[in-house]
This record gives sequence, structure tokens and C-alpha cells, in this order.
Amino acid sequence: MERRACRNGEAIFAFWAHFFAILPGHPGVYLRRAFYQLTLDYCSTNCFIGFGSLFSHRNALVNHSVYIGCYALIGSVRIGEGALVGSRVSILSGAKLHELDDEGHWTPTDLLKLRQVAIGKHVWIGEGAIIMADIGDGSMVAGGGVVSAPVPNCVLVAGNPARFVHYLIPQDIP
Repeated sequence: MERRACRNGEAIFAFWAHFFAILPGHPGVYLRRAFYQLTLDYCSTNCFIGFGSLFSHRNALVNHSVYIGCYALIGSVRIGEGALVGSRVSILSGAKLHELDDEGHWTPTDLLKLRQVAIGKHVWIGEGAIIMADIGDGSMVAGGGVVSAPVPNCVLVAGNPARFVHYLIPQDIP
């Protein structure tokens, strides 16, 4: 039915994602999670999706014990178990959604170029980070970091662009 109501079905999904994003308190948390369990590829029953946070595409997987802070904007992603996504984090659907056309103008988003970004298990993404590439298990992205290249397992990265800071000791990772 949704595909008949609009060209690609994304408009109806986007409307309801925005609607549920602004519902406050515990009822909002439960309703956001229920909506995403019905619409995303997978959404765990014990994740937390904060106020103002929304997914821009349905092809996303949110595993067990994931925490997503307030005002996060999330595209096509696979979030591993126990990951922590800070407030105001943006997880883009890869880095190649726009390109220059023959006249030198940027093209609108091409949904055929979506790439599912993988966020590993027990990753911690600090507030305000922008993620365009995969992040390995047990890694940490410092607040405000811009990840444009894959991050290996168990490292801390920081800055714009995000750069290696040091290795994390695996036993210190929950």
C-alpha cells in the first residue's frame, strides 16, 4: 500500500520517523522502538533510541543493548551489540551519495548508492561525531570526530578527519 501512496515509500517512512522522534519521555522511547521494530530491517527489543533521534532509511539493523542518544541522525547502518551512539551523532549511508554531474552541479541523493555502514560490537561514538565509514569492534570515536576511512578493532580515533590516537586494551571494553 505504501508503495502505491508515493513513488518510493520513503516519504511515508520519513513522516512517521519524524513524528515518533519528537515524542517525549518514556512513552516516546517505547513508541520509537516499536515503530522501528516494525519498519527497520531489524531493531532489538532492548535498545534505547533517544528523543529527537531518527533513522532516514529503513535498511538498518539495531542489535541488542544499543544506546542511541538524543538528536542522532542515522542512515543505512548495522549497529553491533552494546554500541553506544552519543547525542547529535550523524551516521551517513556511506560517503558517495552525491556526485558532480556533467555540468559541475552536485546531484541529489541517489538511493541506489546507499552503503550500509557497519558499527562493530561495543563501539562508543562520542557526541557530535560524523560517521561515513565502518568502525571495528571495541573502538571509540572521540566527540566531534569525522570518520571518513574504516576504523580497525580496539582503537581510539579523534579529530577531523579522525586519526589514530592509541590502542584500547580489550579487557577494558565492556
